[in-house]
Amino acid sequence: MNEYELQVYDEIVEWKRGLLKRSSLISRLSKKAQTRVNSLIPEKAHEVITSSIKQMVKATLTGSDFTTKRSQSTGLSLKERDAVFAEKMTFYRRTATVEGAGTGAGGILLGLADFPLLLSIKMKLLFEAASIYGYDTSKYEERLFILHIFQLAFSSDEKRRQVLPIIENWDQYKEELQDMDWREFQQEYRDHIDFVKMLQLVPGVGAAIGAYANYNLLDALGVTAKNAYRLRLIKSVPPVQ
Repeated sequence: MNEYELQVYDEIVEWKRGLLKRSSLISRLSKKAQTRVNSLIPEKAHEVITSSIKQMVKATLTGSDFTTKRSQSTGLSLKERDAVFAEKMTFYRRTATVEGAGTGAGGILLGLADFPLLLSIKMKLLFEAASIYGYDTSKYEERLFILHIFQLAFSSDEKRRQVLPIIENWDQYKEELQDMDWREFQQEYRDHIDFVKMLQLVPGVGAAIGAYANYNLLDALGVTAKNAYRLRLIKSVPPVQ
């Protein structure tokens, strides 16, 4: 490993430590409030969310709705790949923020439209990340890896502890994993984001909440994607002699 790769290794160790920490007290208490908020939201909203997630999972696995160039970083060092990804993250965070503010300001109908739009932005980011870090998303196993990154970013403490070893040892697990349980996938995602995203449907504050929520959700996903791919690349680097 060179100096930058050693630095990245230390960052990955810290990232993994953070993932395995128990959620904050506020996050745990918000689960109770979330249950109350959910009961006040029209059933149509819940149907839109569930359907959007199901279709997103199917589209990701078939590769029909998300396309990107073959590896955009042939010959680049890890440091250079990180720099390219940082530029893409700026674009995707800005896009998600504008989209969240616009749909949040539009009331419940546009608020409902935000869920599939945001999912699309997130998945395009993940396909972009795979390409930047040198992985071929035309392969089914790489699309399945993308869904595991998504799940790692937006799941409960318990589920993250189950998914992280799969991410860390992908070459070992990829032959065993043939599909994704979309029902579990969508429930984990909903439980993770429902509270703040449902508040986006509240008149008067929807725009501010939508912009803030989307920025932070894209940022969290970007950090997870970057470190998941860095982890795979670092594991392939010969140790220092």
